[in-house]
Amino acid sequence: MRTSRSVSSSLRALRDIVADVLTIFGVAWRRSLQLRVTASTLALCTGVIIVLGLVLQTQIADRLVQSKLTAAKNQMESAAAVLEREMSAVNPDDESVLGTLNKALDRLSVVTLTDQPRNQNVGDFRAVLTTGDDEERSQATVGDLNAIPPDLRATVASGVLARKFQAVDGVPAVIYGQPIRTAGRDLQFYLVFSLSSEERTLGLVQSTLIVGGLVLLLLLAAVASLVTRQVVRPVQQAAEVAERFADGHLEERMPVKGDDEVARLAESYNEMASSIQAQIRQLEEFGALQRRFTSDVSHELRTPLTTVRMAADVLHASREQFPEGLARSTELLVDELDRFEALLADLLEISRLDAGMADLSAERAELRPVVLNAVEAVRGLAEENATRLELDVPAGVVAEMDPRRVERIVRNLVANALDHGEGRPVQIRLAEDEHSVAVLVRDHGLGLRPGEAGLVFNRFWRADSSRQRRSGGTGLGLSISLEDARLHGGWLQAWGEPGRGAAFRLTLPKVAGQVLAGSPLPLVPTEEPLETPAPKPPPEDQPDGRPDDLDDDLDQAVEPARTGEQR
Repeated sequence: MRTSRSVSSSLRALRDIVADVLTIFGVAWRRSLQLRVTASTLALCTGVIIVLGLVLQTQIADRLVQSKLTAAKNQMESAAAVLEREMSAVNPDDESVLGTLNKALDRLSVVTLTDQPRNQNVGDFRAVLTTGDDEERSQATVGDLNAIPPDLRATVASGVLARKFQAVDGVPAVIYGQPIRTAGRDLQFYLVFSLSSEERTLGLVQSTLIVGGLVLLLLLAAVASLVTRQVVRPVQQAAEVAERFADGHLEERMPVKGDDEVARLAESYNEMASSIQAQIRQLEEFGALQRRFTSDVSHELRTPLTTVRMAADVLHASREQFPEGLARSTELLVDELDRFEALLADLLEISRLDAGMADLSAERAELRPVVLNAVEAVRGLAEENATRLELDVPAGVVAEMDPRRVERIVRNLVANALDHGEGRPVQIRLAEDEHSVAVLVRDHGLGLRPGEAGLVFNRFWRADSSRQRRSGGTGLGLSISLEDARLHGGWLQAWGEPGRGAAFRLTLPKVAGQVLAGSPLPLVPTEEPLETPAPKPPPEDQPDGRPDDLDDDLDQAVEPARTGEQR
């Protein structure tokens, strides 16, 4: 049992090591052009070398075998001619034929070896001479007849020259057989030629081809790596320069060497970088001028606006003494001044955010009172639209945050949902996990068309310019909310579909400065859209259109409600 467990653990460890190696190689393969080119070159060259090696080995083996067969056949013909002269008057059935056969083979060894040409050395061979396999007559054999295969003996007995490849004593050999005419019946003569020398030669050729192929592959790898590096290195330098340029180092340029294609690429890149740098500088100057203009105008309008506000308040306080038309004009003047002050406040806040002067007063606080205060601030808008607010705001959710900014974010999100919710219920949810907290505001209005979820946080952007606003917002609320979320190191995300409404999710880390990895609330809802074509009137026992549990939640808020900017 222990052995099987150790084997399985070893296999798992080996599998993990192989997986890690494959992962590392895969990353290197995807990221290194030099590795891909070198590996591809080696793969193709390996295939070519293998094919050439096989062709060379086949050709050399055929030449060796053909040379051996030619020499062996000549040896066989010479030996057969000598034996026929020696054995022409011999009777195979004579009792003294064995001695005669021995003498003939001794004579054969001396004569045939001296008669062979130098370029046709057949090497080691053995001779076998037998009177045949006739069972009715006595058989006389000189040599190892067991080395001759039966089918070859049968062929030779039929009176023809035959050849067969056969392993003799574990050594490859070629055996020639031929009948020898005598005064009586034919003898059977065989020569066994060893192919051991050819086998050794072929082995040496194979070893030479393998070693030569490996050396050639190493040389090709080195050459391919060097050649590829000459092309890849400028590309790597261009990528490094482009990355530094993208990080804000606008003075980075590629070195120009020579007049080749890489030099022309460097020149073109440098011209493009110079043009982009000039445009970026121009945009930065224009943006700084625009921000300065906005800030200056906002500050300069404060003083006359204060004076106009004081006069308007005096007129508004005495409106009952005016005629009906003049009293209405006084009320409209005060309302528009409220909107003008809200717009100035948003412009000043945007100016501070753009200038990087916004400060975050983070403290450990509970989110439930903050969310309830934000809901209370837009209660009047909910009553005006007869919209039911559905709250799921549990107590005990604590995070390090700036309560003022978080309340402004939630207030803007709820006001935006009321403004675009078409009178249908608006849901506000609060949740937490181990590292983050989230507030989700969901409406069931017209929703957002594809691509608009990334535009809703743009300044003064409107999904439908023909629709009138109900909230009286400035169009900067969501932009300010996004910057407030970024100050906390959090996320502010939007989702919407036509007919299903829209959802906005604020996610904040529980500890200031902690990096977010996820959110406790899903952004995309899974439920079907509500089938409520028109808003329902408020119940008789609840004139303001708010459920009883919302009143209870608002009563428990620890901070007074504060009105402010709305989209």
